[in-house]
Amino acid sequence: MATLLINPSRLLRAERLPLETDPARWRLRDLVGLVVVFGLAYGAVMGTFGGFGCDRSLQVVYSAVKVPLLLLATFAISLPSFFVFNTLLGVRGDFPQAVRALAATQAVLVIVLASLAPLTAVWYASSGHYDRAILFNAAMFAVASAAAQAVLRRLYGPLIARDARHRRLLRAWLIVYAFVGIQMGWVLRPFIGRPGSEAEFFRDGAWGNAYVEVAKKGWSSFRGERRNARPVKREDVKREATPAAGTRAK
Repeated sequence: MATLLINPSRLLRAERLPLETDPARWRLRDLVGLVVVFGLAYGAVMGTFGGFGCDRSLQVVYSAVKVPLLLLATFAISLPSFFVFNTLLGVRGDFPQAVRALAATQAVLVIVLASLAPLTAVWYASSGHYDRAILFNAAMFAVASAAAQAVLRRLYGPLIARDARHRRLLRAWLIVYAFVGIQMGWVLRPFIGRPGSEAEFFRDGAWGNAYVEVAKKGWSSFRGERRNARPVKREDVKREATPAAGTRAK
């Protein structure tokens, strides 16, 4: 792990050799350690929105813990179903290599996130808008995720070349991981914390279902639009037209 911390370039370049001929080169525990270290780094910066006054320092700690917790919990929850998919498609023998590729992708994601932390700090210094801070952090996660996906495709190249079924498994992993990740992000919010409010690890109602809440909000919005688009009754038209007709008669 120390080597990867000092020089993670081999990981970022997604060299295929360690995964194929030297499994111990990128040991799973080392990759998990990278997720923890670099996730803590970005999370700490993410939690500095609003400064360090009052109990904001506690929010920094919460945010630092939540980033690696989000990624590792999502990974751990998604892994059993991925193992079953590999077994059903008859490529269970490649599962250890697939897991190392996926874990390496998680490590790349947090390394890229940590490299973007100075940009997040500059944004916080130049803007005090809470909603924009959330959107900016979402953009940073999107950039890091895009970089991680590029690495994942390169790491999965040997597996797909060996057996085309791995291409379908990779797509299944991305779907399951995104599904679980959205729910975990909902449960672990807030990641930034609104300035002036009490620091909290879980928000009230955190254990709800993200998809149910989105559906409720969408349905409420749809009902509101339908209510605003209520057709005008004929009596209302006559009532509005009568004064105008009287005016013309005068």
